[in-house]
Amino acid sequence: MLRFNRIYFLLTVVLIGVESFIGLCMHDPIIRPYVGDVLIVVLLYCLIRSWWALPVVPLALGVLVFAYGEETLQYFHFADRLGFTRPSLMRTLIGTWFSWVDMGCYTIGIGMVLAAEMFFRQRHWKLAETKS
Repeated sequence: MLRFNRIYFLLTVVLIGVESFIGLCMHDPIIRPYVGDVLIVVLLYCLIRSWWALPVVPLALGVLVFAYGEETLQYFHFADRLGFTRPSLMRTLIGTWFSWVDMGCYTIGIGMVLAAEMFFRQRHWKLAETKS
């Protein structure tokens, strides 16, 4: 079950870079609030797949449930209840503002993960089939 996967690790590193760029440099009304939320679940999925060989669908759904749970904690102002003040890393990681749009972005991100996994698995299978 524990197995390092360099492709997913490289994707994780690239996505951390992209998310960092979005968080630090993008101050627009589309990329920062929406693309960042779509990509964060992709990043989490890739991070987990970097170290564990888990089935695609259960892992993707687990990441989605985690993201939904984290967003739900924002609804209940969990960072405030834990005493994290402004500005703090934990307050940023937990988040402070619930949004149904974020839930949709997470769903889109996991949909992209599932579509990409299906595409690359079919493509790999077809390549292996033609080499025989």
